[in-house]
This record gives sequence, structure tokens and C-alpha cells, in this order.
Amino acid sequence: MDVKFLWETLLQLLPGVPLTLQLTFYSVVMGFCLALLIAFARLSPYRTLNLPARAFVFCFRGTPLLVQLFLIYYGLGQFESVRSSILWPVLREPYGCALLSLSLCTAAYGSEILRGGLQSVPHGAIEAARACGMSRLLMVRRIIMPVALRQALPAYGNELISMVQSTSLCSIITLMDITGIAAQIVSDTYRALEVFLVTGALYLLINLVISRVVMLVEYRLTPHLRGFHFKTKGVVEHEIGKLG
Repeated sequence: MDVKFLWETLLQLLPGVPLTLQLTFYSVVMGFCLALLIAFARLSPYRTLNLPARAFVFCFRGTPLLVQLFLIYYGLGQFESVRSSILWPVLREPYGCALLSLSLCTAAYGSEILRGGLQSVPHGAIEAARACGMSRLLMVRRIIMPVALRQALPAYGNELISMVQSTSLCSIITLMDITGIAAQIVSDTYRALEVFLVTGALYLLINLVISRVVMLVEYRLTPHLRGFHFKTKGVVEHEIGKLG
């Protein structure tokens, strides 16, 4: 391994980090807002809301992200109605297509995570809120959503890490993120092993930071579980030690 070349490769890859983080951040924010609406629609007793939400989740979870990206990037421009719409200035650019594709994909997965969080809210807490005279909107804001988000946070942290990895597919439609720059370096130097080792290490570092931030947020949101966590951890370690 040429250490000098590895360092130079890292310096060349760093300019792609902001684009990778930007795609991840905006797609997760947009996807979360859409996922929340889809989750409520999935739990709705009305078929006019439930069935379209089910179809959306089924389609976007059941097809590869790369295929979705190609359909949006190469397919939408073939329709005159799309080219004449107000969305065309966004959809004619690779960045807009990538952002839309990532947002729709994470919305499908995120909606199932949020749906599980909403269903995990204790029925007793809802009954207590009703007994206190809370309105439906206030109950959602003060009781249901805080509990559901705490329950869904670990799984949503995994989805956030998955989205960082998914942004690497955007290099196929000419976006110069980390993977796009890496592919360009490989085409110039023919040293794929060293380049992609550095690329993988850079993604690993980004995901390490994100996972630690998610763990910190989870720690701050669950103060009532801290003592239970350490007590349970001690019991498990003690039992494993006896087995050894």
C-alpha cells in the first residue's frame, strides 16, 4: 500500500462529502414528513387512505432503489406533461431526480418504522389523556407522537445510516459525491483497491458519527430507562459469566 497515494485520495474525496451529507439530510427530512403522513394513512380505517398508502409502500419497498432512480431520471422526461410542468426545472437536473428518488424510498421504509412506533403507544396512556380531557390534536402532540418517536428512533437511526450508503448510487447519474469522485479517480489511476478502501473508510467514519449522534439523542429521550438498561446489562453479563 502506498500511504502517500491513500492520503492524496482521501484529500480528493473530501470535496464529495458535503454533497453526500446534503443528499442524506434533505432526503431524510422530506422522507420523514411524507412517511408520517403515510403512516397515519396506513392506520386509517378509511380504504381511500389506507389502500393508496399500502400500494405506495409495497411498490417502493419491493423494487430496488437503483431501478427507481433510473425510472425517475430517464423515464419522467419522456412525458410532455412533466416537461411542461413547474417541476421540470427540478426534475431535469440529476440532483433533483436523486433527491426525489431517495426521499420516496426512505418514506416507504420510514412509514413502516413510524407505524410500528405509533402502534406501540400504550393504550392506557391514550385512555389517560382522554380522561384528562385532552383534544385529539393535543393528545397526538403531547402523548402519541413523543412516545412513538422514542420507540421508532433506533430503527430510524438504521434507516439514516442506510440512506448515507444509498447516496452512493447517485454517482451513476453523474453526481460527484464521494463514490462519484472515487470512480473518477479509479478511471484515471486504475488503482481500484486503494481508492475504494479509502472510500469505504470515509463512509464508515460518517456512519460512525451518525450512529453516535442517534445514540446520544436516544439517551436524552429515554431518561426513565437508564437505570433499567444498566441493571439489565449487569444481569446479562453475570449470567454469561456463569456459563463461561
